Amino acid sequence: MMDAEPLFIDTNILIYANVASAPFHQQAFDTLKRVQQSERPLWISRPVLREFIAARTRPQTFAKPSTPEVVIKRVSYLEEQFQVADDNSLVTKQLIKLLSDFKIGGKQVHDANIVATMLAYGIPCLLTHNIKDFKRFEGIIKIETIDNKIAKG
Repeated sequence: MMDAEPLFIDTNILIYANVASAPFHQQAFDTLKRVQQSERPLWISRPVLREFIAARTRPQTFAKPSTPEVVIKRVSYLEEQFQVADDNSLVTKQLIKLLSDFKIGGKQVHDANIVATMLAYGIPCLLTHNIKDFKRFEGIIKIETIDNKIAKG
């Protein structure tokens, strides 16, 4: 059953859902609420938490930085709500394979690390707003968006 497939949540979804002034806030918030009510295992990773912290503590076009106290509370909440994948040697092994198979580098490594984490932890689906960043991986993961579109992998 597709609804039971584990789902990895990309950082942009967490940011949109957590910042009322963010673009796509309501769609991301509603989507997260819907998937949290489903029976799907929901995942994030330590690097996603780190990226969330970095994004929420610097100015954005749509929001001022949050205080460290607010960010600490949000991160604690996220750790309670989602299963958290550690960035371990299995993830690194998958990342090295992706570097070879997909000829990626630079900033693309951050997105590839999400895919490597998904592969290492057996998570077949990714919820993201940045489809173009993950399009190259459609053959090995399924991409879902906040508007309920699914790109077949």
